[in-house]
Parts: sequence; structure tokens; C-alpha cells
Amino acid sequence: MQPYNKNLKKPSRDLRNNMTDAEKSLWSKLRAKQILGLQFYRQKPLLNFIVDFYCPAANLVIECDGGQHFTDEGLEADRVRDEILVELGLVVLRFSNRQVLTEIDDVIELIFQTAQSRIP
Repeated sequence: MQPYNKNLKKPSRDLRNNMTDAEKSLWSKLRAKQILGLQFYRQKPLLNFIVDFYCPAANLVIECDGGQHFTDEGLEADRVRDEILVELGLVVLRFSNRQVLTEIDDVIELIFQTAQSRIP
């Protein structure tokens, strides 16, 4: 189990209850072990972050990025965050909300391929 900040439990629960349309769309494809029988978690605390989706068996993090992620500050924060997560042995896949909403099949295919390459 990856370490996490226990103070993030309530905020992660709040995020699960208020998912974006892109997150809801992606969750409908990830939940119930639909990809390779793998368990995914949504709005999962890892270290001092809350990641959108996490698959522990594949050490895979998936992020749905809204507009705030494409500012200079957002891009830098994501770069630092991803670097820290990679140091834990995780792979981070990032998709824009638009990608998830308009190209869901391509997004799922990339998730499938990445997960498949990371499981024993």
C-alpha cells in the first residue's frame, strides 16, 4: 500500500461525491474491474496528493485534467507532482477532460495497453 496523508480522507470523499463529467465518464469504464480484471480506485490519496484514479496492481495513476492544469502554474505543479509519483514507481497517464469526453475509446485503449504492460 502506498503511503498517504490521513488528512486527505475527507477531501477525497468529497471529490468522489462531486466528480466532473470527464471523471464520471472514465469511471464508468474503469469501475467493476472492466479492464483486465484490475481494481481501480477513484480520488485516492497518495502521499500529499489526491489522484483521480489509481490501480495498485499496475502501479498506475490516471489524471483527468481541466483547464486549470494548462496554466503555467498548473503545468509546473503537475510536473512536480508527477515526478514525485514516478519516484514511488508509479506511471502517470494524463488526459484532458476534452480527450476523455470526445475520445474515450482511445483513452481506454491507452490505459489498457499501459496496464497490461505493467502487470506480471
